[in-house]
Amino acid sequence: MVSVAVGQLCATASIASNLVQCQTLIRKAAAAGAKVLFLPEASDYLASSAEESFALAQSTDCGNFIAALQKAAQVEKMHINVGIHEVASEHRLKNSLVWIDDKGAITQRYQKIHLFDVDIKDGPILKESKNVEPGRSILPPFETPVGRVGLAICFDLRFPEISLALRRQNAEVITYPSAFTVPTGKAHWESLLKARAIETQSYVIAAAQGGLHNEKRRSYGHSMIVNPWGEVVAELGEEYQEPQIATADIDLGLVSKIRREMPLLRRTDIYPEI
Repeated sequence: MVSVAVGQLCATASIASNLVQCQTLIRKAAAAGAKVLFLPEASDYLASSAEESFALAQSTDCGNFIAALQKAAQVEKMHINVGIHEVASEHRLKNSLVWIDDKGAITQRYQKIHLFDVDIKDGPILKESKNVEPGRSILPPFETPVGRVGLAICFDLRFPEISLALRRQNAEVITYPSAFTVPTGKAHWESLLKARAIETQSYVIAAAQGGLHNEKRRSYGHSMIVNPWGEVVAELGEEYQEPQIATADIDLGLVSKIRREMPLLRRTDIYPEI
């Protein structure tokens, strides 16, 4: 078994401040003996407008943010999975998730496929597609100290096709770093995470933003690790006080046991294989 940590922070438009929060989480994860730290979507910043977001993505602070995490990963000999913004074109960004190995190298990069376009009654109106370019492919699972990991981001959670495709390629851990709104978080966050874990018989690790980012936006928190039987084995709360971690052991023997004792033999002669 290998120990992992799931981190929770409250990003703002200050990249430097967000970096300090992430460095705090790295130190806490290292002290807890974690081999991998999972950080939320948009850990580098959460802006109050599309214009501010694009300006921040082009700033030197963004480059410094990821370079500092790479250095920390190397120093602590820890793998770090973190959500960031990247420039896609003159007018659009990428909502990306990168894997930094324990030598400080970025070895994997996933671009969010499903973009969050919602108009919630008595809640926020969010149109991610206005300035974000959607990804065009599912990244195949890859080997890590905690098993074969598949990457997805936030709104991707509502589409089981991604997790099923990753499971078909033998993913053992699936990540959903997120910045869920409070209304959708209260309604669906835990239910969806448990569903993805149960249907894929995998660990699901969901690092979440939590707290008030600006006058327009608050995130639900409740970073969570769910085992392949659908049990929550680690969870944080909603209210933000300081950067926090929760830890759990990833038991690949449990993954194998559940898959062996309850094989999910798909009828791909009747419906398409995903």
